Amino acid sequence: MTGPVGPTGLVDLHMHSTASDGSRAPADVVRAAKRASLVAIALTDHDTVSGLPEARQVGDELGVRVINGVELSAVEGDSETHLLGLHLSDTTVLERGLADLRDMRGRRAARIVELLQSQGVQVTLDDVMLQAGTGAIGRPHVARALVADGWAVDVRDAFDRYLGAGRPAYVAKDQLGMREAIAMVHAAGGLAVLAHPGSSATRERLEALRALGVDGVEVKHPSHSPQDTARIRSLAEQLGLLLSGGSDWHGAGDGPRTIGMMQVPMEWLTRQDERVEALRRVPAA
Repeated sequence: MTGPVGPTGLVDLHMHSTASDGSRAPADVVRAAKRASLVAIALTDHDTVSGLPEARQVGDELGVRVINGVELSAVEGDSETHLLGLHLSDTTVLERGLADLRDMRGRRAARIVELLQSQGVQVTLDDVMLQAGTGAIGRPHVARALVADGWAVDVRDAFDRYLGAGRPAYVAKDQLGMREAIAMVHAAGGLAVLAHPGSSATRERLEALRALGVDGVEVKHPSHSPQDTARIRSLAEQLGLLLSGGSDWHGAGDGPRTIGMMQVPMEWLTRQDERVEALRRVPAA
């Protein structure tokens, strides 16, 4: 564990930094968490754990616990599903698999640029790389490049006109199966948590994912209606799944989303800690 954590307080278990598609450096994410009076956060960048050392160092200095996390994009049937890996204890194991995913992201970005150029949109891969910096490349970086070069009014406009599903420059991600994504998280000593399932979180689906090894479900998320939140929590508790939640904050310019906005209780993190400790006491086969 990193940083002192009291028995009460609020946490945010889904946040992004410039290590992927966020707009704040990992250190600044932690500083923002401190200003928001959060006692703990999980840094869950897309397909990378590179921001964790910086975040944990500042967390130690400020007394904010930083939980090792990641957000993976996986395929469940014909649908893309996001999976959070929380409480990772061996990020080197995970990093080997993440390197392959980042290579996939790079190839996807190059193909998107090719399609844009074929439509007369003169954006380059260098423009996209400039937006991504050292972070894992994603469509938001392409969108920001389009805005910076004057081809879109804002990020939403870029997705609506070019990058969203069915639009001229849409490219589907290479597929990582849900079973494989869960296995990657478990191999790194973490808990696999289904991210922001919304109305798709039916009993049948959650039971199927639990059978694959999912440990918990994100109950509180900005995309969830109050009805979603209540229903998902009830199902999770009935099925013995851990509760989780967070703002999915990406930093400045993230619209109405604000750090810590979901008011996730410390009790949920404590339950996750207890599960992690129990799993780590089980002897290896």
